[in-house]
Amino acid sequence: MRTLHLRRTALRLLVLLASTFIALTTAFALGRLSGDPTVNILGPTAPPEQREALRHELGLDRPPLTQYLDYFRSVFTGDFGDSLQFYQSNTTLILERLPYTLQLVAAGMTIAVLIGVPLGVLAATREGTWWDRAASTLALLGQSVPVFWLGMMLVALFAVKLGWLPAGQSGTPRHLILPAVTMSLYPMAHIARLTRASMSEALAEPFIDSARARGLSTAGVVWRHAFKNALMPVLTIVILQTGILMSGAVAIEYVYSWPGLGQLALQAVQFRDYPLVQAIVVFGALTFVVLNLLVDVIHSIVDPRVR
Repeated sequence: MRTLHLRRTALRLLVLLASTFIALTTAFALGRLSGDPTVNILGPTAPPEQREALRHELGLDRPPLTQYLDYFRSVFTGDFGDSLQFYQSNTTLILERLPYTLQLVAAGMTIAVLIGVPLGVLAATREGTWWDRAASTLALLGQSVPVFWLGMMLVALFAVKLGWLPAGQSGTPRHLILPAVTMSLYPMAHIARLTRASMSEALAEPFIDSARARGLSTAGVVWRHAFKNALMPVLTIVILQTGILMSGAVAIEYVYSWPGLGQLALQAVQFRDYPLVQAIVVFGALTFVVLNLLVDVIHSIVDPRVR
C-alpha cells in the first residue's frame, strides 16, 4: 500500500514537472514569436546599425538554443529580467499588479460560489421541476455569454445609462462591483452544473434513505449528508477555476481598465516586451501548477482512498 502511494505521488510530481517545462517552453516561444522589440524601442525610422546594436545588447543575435538555455538558467535562479517598456524588474512589476488581480479574482469567485453552490443544490433537490430547468438555463447562459460582451453591456447599463457605478479603473469598492460580477459569471455556471451533478448522485445513495428513515429534516439530509459527500468535486472546480481566472483575466481587465496582471500582459504584448511576456506566462503557469498540487493534497486529506 505504501509503495502504491509513493508511485502515485511520484507520478503526480512528474506530471507537474512536465507541465511546468511545457509552460516555460511555451513562454519562451511566445516571447520570440511576438516580433522584433527593437522596432518599438527605437522607432520604425531607426537606422539598421542601431537596431543591430540593440539586438546585440539584448542578446537577440545569439543562437536560439543558447537563448533558450540562458532563459531556463535565469528562471531557475529567480531572475526574470527587466521590462523593455517600463525599465523595471519584471518581478517588481508583477508584484505591483498582483494585488489588483487577486482582489478581482477573490471577489469574482466569492460571488460565483455564493450563487453557484445554492443554485446547484436547489436544482438537484428540485430535479425535473421548473427550478431545475431555470437553474440549468442560467448555468448554460453563464458558459455561453462572452465576458467582454457582458462587461460592455453592464458598463452601458449601470455606468453610462443609470450612472449607478463607475465604468472602470480602481480605487473604491464601487469600482470592483462590475468587474467582479462579470468575472463571476463563467465560474458560477461551472460550479452550479457540477454541484447539481454531484448532489444528484449523492441524493441517490442508500445512506440518504437511511437518514430520512431516521427522521432527519430535509435540510439536515441535504446539507449534512448529501452536500458533505458532494463537496470534494465542487471544491476541486473552485480551486481550478481560481487558477483559470488568474491566468485569463485579460479581457475583463481590459474592458474595465483594471490595473492587474491581465492589463500588464496586454501592454507587454502590444509593445513586444518579450521578457515581461515570458515572466507573466511563467508566473501564471506556476500558479496553476501550485493550485493543481493543492487539489491533490486536499484530496488526500479529505479522502484517504485517493492516497
